[in-house]
Amino acid sequence: MYAAKKSLSRRTFLQGVGATIALPLLDSMVPAFAAIKDTAAAPINRLGVVYIPHGAVLSEWIPKTDGPNYEMSPTLKTLEPFRDKFSVITNMDNAPALLRAGEPQGGHANIMGAWLSGVHVKPTEGADVQAGITIDQIAARHFEKETQLASLELGIEATHLSGSCDVGFSCAYLATVSWNTPTTPLTAENNPRAIFERLFGDNDTTDSRVRLQRIRKDRSILDSVSDKVASLQRKIGPGDQSKLSEYLEAVRDIERRIQKAEDQGIRDLPAMDRPNGAFPELYEDHVKLMFDLQVLAYQTDMTRVITFMMSKELCNRTYPQVDVPDPHHQLSHHQNNPDNLVKLARVNVYHLEMLSYYLDRLQSTPDGDGSLLDHMMLMYGSGMGNSNAHAPKNLPILLAGGANGKLKGGTHIKTPDGTPLSNLYMSMLDKLDIPIETIGDSTGTLEGLSGV
Repeated sequence: MYAAKKSLSRRTFLQGVGATIALPLLDSMVPAFAAIKDTAAAPINRLGVVYIPHGAVLSEWIPKTDGPNYEMSPTLKTLEPFRDKFSVITNMDNAPALLRAGEPQGGHANIMGAWLSGVHVKPTEGADVQAGITIDQIAARHFEKETQLASLELGIEATHLSGSCDVGFSCAYLATVSWNTPTTPLTAENNPRAIFERLFGDNDTTDSRVRLQRIRKDRSILDSVSDKVASLQRKIGPGDQSKLSEYLEAVRDIERRIQKAEDQGIRDLPAMDRPNGAFPELYEDHVKLMFDLQVLAYQTDMTRVITFMMSKELCNRTYPQVDVPDPHHQLSHHQNNPDNLVKLARVNVYHLEMLSYYLDRLQSTPDGDGSLLDHMMLMYGSGMGNSNAHAPKNLPILLAGGANGKLKGGTHIKTPDGTPLSNLYMSMLDKLDIPIETIGDSTGTLEGLSGV
């Protein structure tokens, strides 16, 4: 056993030219012979949220039985390897997302705006948008002093805040699921390179011309800290040396894939004076790369709160890779047509296959005396149940992770009729040790989740 007299700080960084690299948790960050729970290396709370649009085919999603011995539904079977790592929570409603009499009948923007806040959004196509602070931002304010970034807001499609994207509703409501204040939406970033530079590069600028110059440099961002890596490796034990090498290789691998994606994109794009960046050609590659970046963000403790939109409401992406050439939004208005329902369920499974990839990455990434998945809480779901009716009822929700021993998966919790989604949020914040009296339309904590 390697026992050092001094321990590295949990907030150790490697600084080079235009780069600051945070480190993963190393044994050397734990004082010799100290109990891990009594040190800065003690497990920390993390919150992740993954949003999918257009609801789910509930007959294929909802298990036929509830409790710990529930029968896995056809759609959820792809998550069978992680059965003990997540719970299925059904029959919850987000009543504030319902449109009121006399309001524009958009049906999508109001769903996204209310999803993490439990607050009815203001119908407007102007700049006077209003929703409510979302649970991720409540958590971000609690953790912000502990990390460089209070939170990350990520997505796949490009988003913008101005204009009207849904009947009677501003694009701001579709641009994000995160609201810092009732009038301040936080736009989701979809450019992997920009995210990587925010996490590991020069934080002084994200100007596109600067990013293009860095793309043209035939070297890794890590080369600028190579000398400090070598110096650090002489000071740590053999086990940490191996961990550090594996971690740096993971960073290099992500940077390599980002570079490849940019090279492909630059060749495909028309000539531009100021290109906005490039993205992986395939949707699946883009999603997985974004998941990998989230793992690195958690692993280095750059942030403890991340929201990610795998797609946004009104998205008309097609999925020919799973034999669904129909636009997703159009397909979501299935009119109970059997062929449409089969295709929509296929999209649900495809999204869950990528969630399975993310859970595997989190589970296989060591963190303290467990894994990242053991030490975080991850919610996956949609703001709609039956998309054909734009219904924010009986929402498809999964809650994964161990939350440092406060969550246990492997069960289907069917809540009483009319249970507010905000009650789940109250329970989630409670298990993250974040005190709050109420959120949205909450009436208390979620029955059945306590003690799980």
